[in-house]
Amino acid sequence: MSRGGRHAYAAVSVLAAGALVLTGCSSGGSKGSSDNNKKDKANAERQQALIKFGDAAASTGPAAEVPGAKSGGTMELLERDSPAHLDPAQIYTFDEMTLTQVIHRGLTGYKATSNDGGKHEVVGDLATDSGTVSDGGRTWKYTLKDGIKFQDGSPITSKDVRHSFERLFAPFITKGPTYVQQWMADTAGTDYRKLLPDGPYKGKHLPDSILETPDDKTVIFHFKKPVADLPYALGMTGYAMVEAKGDTKEKYDRAPAAAGPYKIQSFKSGKSMVLVKNDQWDPKTDPIRNQYVDEFNITFNQQYETSTKALLADSGADQTGASLQNGVDAGNLSKVLSDPKLKSRTVSGYQPYVGRININMSKPEMKDKKVREAIAYALPVTPFVRAFGGDAAMEVAGGLISPTVSGYDPTFDPFGKKKKPAGDPVKAKKLLEEAGKVGMKLTFAYINTSEGQQYSTAMAEGLKKAGFDVQRQEVPSSNWFDQVGKINNNYDIFHTSWGADWPSGQAVFPPTVDGRLIADGGSNYTQVNDPHVNSEIDRINAITDPVKAATEWAKLDKYLLTEVVYAVPTAYYKQVAIAGSKVGGLVYDDVIGGVDARRLYIK
Repeated sequence: MSRGGRHAYAAVSVLAAGALVLTGCSSGGSKGSSDNNKKDKANAERQQALIKFGDAAASTGPAAEVPGAKSGGTMELLERDSPAHLDPAQIYTFDEMTLTQVIHRGLTGYKATSNDGGKHEVVGDLATDSGTVSDGGRTWKYTLKDGIKFQDGSPITSKDVRHSFERLFAPFITKGPTYVQQWMADTAGTDYRKLLPDGPYKGKHLPDSILETPDDKTVIFHFKKPVADLPYALGMTGYAMVEAKGDTKEKYDRAPAAAGPYKIQSFKSGKSMVLVKNDQWDPKTDPIRNQYVDEFNITFNQQYETSTKALLADSGADQTGASLQNGVDAGNLSKVLSDPKLKSRTVSGYQPYVGRININMSKPEMKDKKVREAIAYALPVTPFVRAFGGDAAMEVAGGLISPTVSGYDPTFDPFGKKKKPAGDPVKAKKLLEEAGKVGMKLTFAYINTSEGQQYSTAMAEGLKKAGFDVQRQEVPSSNWFDQVGKINNNYDIFHTSWGADWPSGQAVFPPTVDGRLIADGGSNYTQVNDPHVNSEIDRINAITDPVKAATEWAKLDKYLLTEVVYAVPTAYYKQVAIAGSKVGGLVYDDVIGGVDARRLYIK
């Protein structure tokens, strides 16, 4: 999700593809599942509580000790997806963010204020506090702490902060969040790059009227318009620090300099990673992270079934094993939730993700609204929910605002998915006949995981019943986002999910439907470019009252799904995770939207 929060909350990981985030659960109606659903509902409501901005006292390290924690040992992490990016500026996916939270540090961050991962405040991470605001919200000042260093021992200064933000404008930075860049440039689209087209690499810099660094310790942001949510945004991994002198541009993506408690000892993409303690990290500067485990030994390409089986077996290295991104697979979910012996080894909660089938609006054949409506009504969402384990893993979605986000409307269900999750092929075929497009070819891209194979096969059958000629096309999970994020891709429909960076529509709609943000690597996957939507984004962004803004974002959600019909919601995500019996500090963190690696220790 991502971070964010405000009057609402925040999430730390953003974007998940297809199932790139969530894990399985079970339907079946067992008592364990029922109890879990009640807990999930409470979790969702909890995430809409206020997250306040912390002062200097709240921002002082070290982080609170985890009850019973011990230091030492090697912990095994079993993960499905190998990170495609390690450069902070390129990080915007769940798997990357959960992993790098112990490697990277930013100006602010989210500190857990309860041992259950359910209460937080935004505090200064590298900065002494969450920020000092003036000029009606247009100016934010940060002072850097003493003793903060990169892994080579170099002090982190305002020069590194300036460099970290200036490089966000460089053309090779295409994957991370763009909130701060847009605020700096006072633009809602990709025009922000015009502010510093080459980044800092050709000797040009942002003017002091935008980003001021009067000395080594001081950083001042100047915006043309009020920015109320800056501390939340700065807590995103995408705005963590990059060492100016060690910046290798594109190559930095494979070997970044750590500022957090752990550094990368080795990384074999798609295979493994080893994290070891960063001896230049000073716990007195860090109110957020602990450093208990000596080493994290991470194995990638572990499917949910594989990691669940290993952790359930609980023998050998798996006793000290866990997973940050993999949840319990669908086949084992009912067993895990109903076994009281496993209760101490499992955690669960709602995530801020909403799944959706994207309709590629750039394709000529998708210009006909009746064709898009036919797709929407024909698509069965039951296979998607079933692939991940049923209602313990997911809830059928009506709109694109998550239950964890302000403005959520449980009654909104434009395509009748809550009443007819198997789809409505009869209504869909009628629409297709009216459009004169019966038999039209539909290229359905799917992620090549067992879940992706399962749900796409069944969804394709539902579309065929409505009269579409569906051609499924497999895409590797290792470069899924890169492929579906290309403007000129060959896919008509494909599944992704989006997690709000904070529980506001501002973290849902501008990044995903602003037509001015259509670009390779962007998150407007449908390539929707509707003038009314673009103007509404600008209008609602200017609303400072969070309650009024939530109402307006909800109206935009309804317009997008009933008038534009650019996507089909599938499910609201949940997660159930399991760890080995010797893993301590296992907590489902609301902000992260998953297991918190910063608290883990070996019993």
